[in-house]
Amino acid sequence: MTDMLSRPGARDGGPHQTPGPAPSDVVAPTKPVILSAMLSAGACLLTGLLTCAAVAVIGWLAATFGGASGALRAGASAWLVAHKAGVTLGGGSLTIAPLGLTLFFAWCLYRGGKSAARNSAADRTGDLILLSGVFAVVYGLGGLIVALLTADGSLKVHPLAAFLGAATIAFVAGTLGVLVESGAASDIADATPIGLRDTVPAAAAAVLTVIAIASVLYGVLLAIHFSRITGMLELLDAGVIGSVVLFAICLMLVPNMILYVVSFLAGPGFQLGVGTTIAPTGVDVGNLPALPLLAAVPEDGATPTYLLALTAVVPLIAGVVAGLVVVRRGLVDEEAQALGWDAFALRGGIAALIAGVMLYLLMALSGGSAGPGRMSAVGIPAALPAAGVLAAGMAIGASITAAVIASRRPADVEVDAAG
Repeated sequence: MTDMLSRPGARDGGPHQTPGPAPSDVVAPTKPVILSAMLSAGACLLTGLLTCAAVAVIGWLAATFGGASGALRAGASAWLVAHKAGVTLGGGSLTIAPLGLTLFFAWCLYRGGKSAARNSAADRTGDLILLSGVFAVVYGLGGLIVALLTADGSLKVHPLAAFLGAATIAFVAGTLGVLVESGAASDIADATPIGLRDTVPAAAAAVLTVIAIASVLYGVLLAIHFSRITGMLELLDAGVIGSVVLFAICLMLVPNMILYVVSFLAGPGFQLGVGTTIAPTGVDVGNLPALPLLAAVPEDGATPTYLLALTAVVPLIAGVVAGLVVVRRGLVDEEAQALGWDAFALRGGIAALIAGVMLYLLMALSGGSAGPGRMSAVGIPAALPAAGVLAAGMAIGASITAAVIASRRPADVEVDAAG
């Protein structure tokens, strides 16, 4: 923020004061807002495409059929699917986004937004809006062009879906980077009421707690069924290069599987094909593709009792974490000393609601179609009920935790005042 205050056209509207002629204070020349946005968006687009193309070419080297052009088209298709732009091939569609790849692209776009803001030195509201808008539109147009170039014969991609998917991710991640780099994010946080400002970190802590528990459970289940993984690898016999590609595919799909475990812990569960069910109340899935990530899926029948217990415990634990964050952040502010325990309980409930919305968005993005026939329905069909169950459990834990801790605060304050 120090160099932000010395930029011309600061948000306070005051005149620009030129600092002293110190060599260390020399500011690098800036680029126009539109040009900075276009260059950063182009760099993010090129980075993503090259990453997908590299993995596809490695897979092509391991295969005994197909050509280099087909491998590049496959890489471009993976890039499109990661942006939730469906690809139709051979009568089936592929719309399930590998969230690991999507998160990587979002991180690149966040860094691209920061780079665009830094290179343009934009700090006026109008410039920031223009920067984010141009950044998203240019990246979206890149997605549209990729869709047009990728479509060939039986491979079809809807250009509008490609544009909207790419532009949406670029706008969300890029705008966040622009706001952080320009200092506008701090201004927005300062202008937000304290109660609401404290609930967002608490909600993020609750979401991370649920995801962390689901990750640990998924890792434990993979370790328990390690023999299945080795059996699948022997069956696939992919070789060294093929194993590298398979590892990359699994790595990109790990976030999807973790979110499926989250929905399992919530109760409604998930599906890995039409007519399948994987839930605490029972499992009916049949045969699965030989993908090592699926080795953790329980066998058909009843699930262990401890999994049923986790469905009640996990949301409460996440709620307790959210309540602790709410109280810890709230007590730092002097004005919050006048608030009663009910105000902190309300903040805990709001944090749980926000966390439920976050989890719903993540679970809704994790599913889709993974091919024709049986695999045309994969994901969490009851994402909204699952998020609702989690939000309710977190609200109970967060409200009670925040209320109990806050109710002890007045006595502590009186003791401090007497001392």
